[in-house]
Amino acid sequence: MLKALRLAAILNVIILSPLAISHAVAEPLKVVASFSIIGDFAKNVGGDRIELTTLVGPDGDAHVYEPKPADAVAMASADVVLVNGLNFEGFLQRLVDASATKAAVVELTKGIEPITMKQEHEHADEGHDREEGHDHADAHEHHHHGDIDPHAFQSVANAKIYVKNIEDAFCAADAAGCDTYRANASAYSEKLAATEEEIKAAVASIPADKRVIITSHDAFGYFENAYGLTFLAPEGISTEAEASAADVAALIKQVREDKASAIFVESITNARLIEQIATETGLKVGGTLYSDALSPEGGPAATYIELMRSNIATIKGAILGS
Repeated sequence: MLKALRLAAILNVIILSPLAISHAVAEPLKVVASFSIIGDFAKNVGGDRIELTTLVGPDGDAHVYEPKPADAVAMASADVVLVNGLNFEGFLQRLVDASATKAAVVELTKGIEPITMKQEHEHADEGHDREEGHDHADAHEHHHHGDIDPHAFQSVANAKIYVKNIEDAFCAADAAGCDTYRANASAYSEKLAATEEEIKAAVASIPADKRVIITSHDAFGYFENAYGLTFLAPEGISTEAEASAADVAALIKQVREDKASAIFVESITNARLIEQIATETGLKVGGTLYSDALSPEGGPAATYIELMRSNIATIKGAILGS
């Protein structure tokens, strides 16, 4: 009888051991990403060690996003919250306050040298403010960004800084997974470096006098600085700021003087204004660029690397006709 009881106890240990082991495995790190591009970075660094919630999904516009109750719930239970910073997410502070989250809120632009919005938009805004009887400070408050361009991810070199910041944040929150996060980040950064070389080669193939293009809003300043294209836009850094008639007229004049080679719509903006400018300048709309959001899965820009490749392929194809 005693032997039988001992045998049963041993069998129970053997049977229950996998269950005990499964309970010993750490829960996934709960991560909230503010918008789809950051969500993609997080996936590449975190892999299956994280449980990811992305607030502003594919084709979503973080400039005008209104948080939902479910977003506050996700924030409240998060271990790490990943955000762009530089006032890109206008909704962020309200959501942090509403959720009372205890998670680390990590600004991924830390360590990046920010650039300012283009001078022509500042002048256009000043003129528009005087017409409407508003002061320039009010205009900056409306844009939410001040003079700083928050679209730092449009440079692949900056994207690698985002990835490093995510790696560090995950290691701080989950020390046991740090080797995995560092290995994933290193492998992904190599892919980013290869993508950047592709972009540089594509731009080099475009004649220097054909590198002026038009987009909907001023989201490509970092791309311009990094790769040598010139982007003109009727709207400022935020899609919230509608272009005035004076802004549009000034841009059309500038397009004619600078002899822009192509004009593009953006995935997150209304095409009407770009179509108007195309009609008045004789430029043909060259396709869609992805600025602030990924495309849905199966689309041409479902990951950050696909987004960058799609954008440069669209630009090159429109200018060179290939």
